[in-house]
Amino acid sequence: MSYIFSPINEGSARIILGWRYNESLNFYNPNPSEIEENVKDFLNPENSYYSIFNNRNQLVAYCCFGEDARVKGGNYDVQALDIGFGLNPNLTRKGITFRIISAVYDFAKSHFSPTLFRVTVVEFNQQAIRLYEKAGFKQVQKFQREQDGMYFLVFTLNI
Repeated sequence: MSYIFSPINEGSARIILGWRYNESLNFYNPNPSEIEENVKDFLNPENSYYSIFNNRNQLVAYCCFGEDARVKGGNYDVQALDIGFGLNPNLTRKGITFRIISAVYDFAKSHFSPTLFRVTVVEFNQQAIRLYEKAGFKQVQKFQREQDGMYFLVFTLNI
C-alpha cells in the first residue's frame, strides 16, 4: 500500500488531536485544555507536520520533522533530522506501523536529504522501540525529562 503525505491542515490537526490511545499509551493523549495551542503548533510551517493518508484517503498517521520532534532535556548537538510520528490509535497492533514508518523515512529522504535520522521515544513504549530497532535504529542516549521524571531514549539511523 502506498501512502500520501500532505502538509497538515486544521481539519486533520483537529482529528489527530481527538485521537485517544488506550491506557498503556494514554501518555500520548493531548491535554484537552491545550488543544488550541496544539493546533497552532501543528499548523506552524516551521514544525513541518504532515498528515499521512492511505490510498482510500483515510488519515492513518502523522509525522513532523525538526525541532518539534525533540523532547526537552535531551542532547541534540549532533546534526540529524529529528522525526516525530503518531499512528491512528485504531490502527495500532494491526501490522502496518512498520510500513508507515518506512514510508515516513522514504518521504524524509526525498524532501530533506538528511545524512542521519533521529527519533526520541518514551522508554515505556517498548512496541515503538522494537519497531525502530527493526528499522535499523541504534540507541545513542537515555535521559530523564525534568518536568515529570519520564525517561526517554534517543535513537539514530545513518542514511
